Amino acid sequence: MLEILCPDLYVDSICNIDLDKLRKLGIRGIIFDIDNTIVEWGSNQVDPETERWIARAKDSGFRMCILSNNLRRRIKLISEVLGIPYTPAGIKPRKAAFLRAVKLLGTRVEETAVVGDQLFTDILGGNLSGLFTILVKPLCRREFITTRFMRVLERLVMRHLKCALFGCSLRRGSDATL
Repeated sequence: MLEILCPDLYVDSICNIDLDKLRKLGIRGIIFDIDNTIVEWGSNQVDPETERWIARAKDSGFRMCILSNNLRRRIKLISEVLGIPYTPAGIKPRKAAFLRAVKLLGTRVEETAVVGDQLFTDILGGNLSGLFTILVKPLCRREFITTRFMRVLERLVMRHLKCALFGCSLRRGSDATL
């Protein structure tokens, strides 16, 4: 049952995702969460290393977009900084939100990854939608109050997920050492 919360890959940050290995897995599109994935919670400042990684991914032919439950104007601002489209009002983990992002990318579900910092929104929604899921460590400890509550539940779940603790996949047998 907890397998639906298990990411295909667990890394420290998006900058640790190997684009060549993603391509070998058939991934052509990447959906990103914003808060504590691309930027620190509440910030609009994208780290230069993250900007360079996104630019490399674009240069390598990956299609990317942002999917967030955040306010439209904030999502738009960050998407403009990165030069990638967005779809607002995600209502993650609803499958429809992720499929809307896949449609925006013009990719198929099986060739699309989602990158986020939360099990119960990004990973659950991605897994329910059939996407390749990548969990990143949150960029900072500052978070929305409900997210802090969910982190307590995440820690309990992660104790039982071998994939989250050791970086291996229980779901698809994928190479989780990307």
